[in-house]
Amino acid sequence: MKHNNFTQNEKISQVREDSLVIGVDIASEKHYARAYDWRGMELGKVISFENNHIGFKRFETWINRIKENYSKENTIVGMEPTGHYWFCLADYVKHMNTEGNGEYTLVMVNPFHVKRSKELGDNAQTKNDKKDAMTIAKLVVMGNYSIPYIPEGVYAKLRIVMSGYYEIVEDMNRLKNKIKRWLSVYFPEYGKLFKDPCRKRSMVILKNVPLPQELVQIGAMEINQLWRERRMSGVGMKKSLQIYNTALKSIGIKIAVDEAKYELKRLIEDYEYKARQHEIQLKRIEALCVRIPQAKNLIEINGSGIIGVAGFFAEVGDISRFKSAKQIQKLAGFSIVENSSGKHNGKTRISRRGRKKLRTSLFRMIIALVSNNDAFRQIHDYYIKRSTKPLKKKQSIVLLCCKMIRIIFSIVKKQKDFSEKKMLSDIIRPAETVLI
Repeated sequence: MKHNNFTQNEKISQVREDSLVIGVDIASEKHYARAYDWRGMELGKVISFENNHIGFKRFETWINRIKENYSKENTIVGMEPTGHYWFCLADYVKHMNTEGNGEYTLVMVNPFHVKRSKELGDNAQTKNDKKDAMTIAKLVVMGNYSIPYIPEGVYAKLRIVMSGYYEIVEDMNRLKNKIKRWLSVYFPEYGKLFKDPCRKRSMVILKNVPLPQELVQIGAMEINQLWRERRMSGVGMKKSLQIYNTALKSIGIKIAVDEAKYELKRLIEDYEYKARQHEIQLKRIEALCVRIPQAKNLIEINGSGIIGVAGFFAEVGDISRFKSAKQIQKLAGFSIVENSSGKHNGKTRISRRGRKKLRTSLFRMIIALVSNNDAFRQIHDYYIKRSTKPLKKKQSIVLLCCKMIRIIFSIVKKQKDFSEKKMLSDIIRPAETVLI
């Protein structure tokens, strides 16, 4: 069982007569496990074990005892991914293969399926850890499972680094919003002077004379001098006078200004610390991306950007494990679903059942490509302006995301070069078709 691209029948066929199916309900401190054969008959008694080395050894001993008693050769361990609590047990099961105890396969059951299937056994709505372990095992027997992909090497490193990058960006945005809130109270007109308060020119003002009354007191010449001392370009007297005149008429409050200035100072220090982390993280991402085959070719596509490419590989991992681009499309949650019955034809939509971060990375990448790449902009304009069945802008972005998946798949796995001409030739323009 090497990959997750099996059909339902192929998954069912993996559960053989000599298979032992283990269902594990994961929790933060104590896990529950139950054992079943290929027909769904329970073998042995339910076991609970702690989330530590002693507990894991007890779990392994329990499995080996059942395998011996019932002459089972291979073991399929199914679990429901609960947050991050399953990582350690999954790693332990993975290394059990190297200890000469037969074949061990780790599979995952969708939590949504567990929730919907909990009444199959006893027709009761009750939910507990023992019952969930049974439901998980029964779903595995029916072939309702997936094989988790745990990235290794550069892909594992990139996933961790990108996760940290997203957290840093989120923290920076949160701090920037707090700085904007501070300004809306003490200097409401500041947003008309600087759209982004965290740019270098703005930071010089906020770190030295953030209050309107202070700016009025030092005057336009001194404001300009603050920039000149730091050798900043594009900061003439015109901007300094604008700031002075705006500060002169400011309606910002003037209560507890010393405490307010300290609060702003703390926010700026936090933001600058995160900005330094952001710069370091970008360098780490760049160093990892150069180690991924064909990643450089993707980054060189005008508008794609290193963050979009890195975000894609952090979520997808090694593309060689996929047979087609459609499998990556499904992983991202871009599969098309519809709600139709009888004479009713419902609207189609994307499933959103997949890796959210992968979907977000592709969305951001396509928006940047549409803004900066003429070829992608032409395709987008064609989709939203075509005479027959024009798409909405968001629908066009989704379609371009799927196209980008196919482009990346071809460049990386098929070793093909990106061609704007070929991509544009894929557009079918009925108005331009010549009848012979």
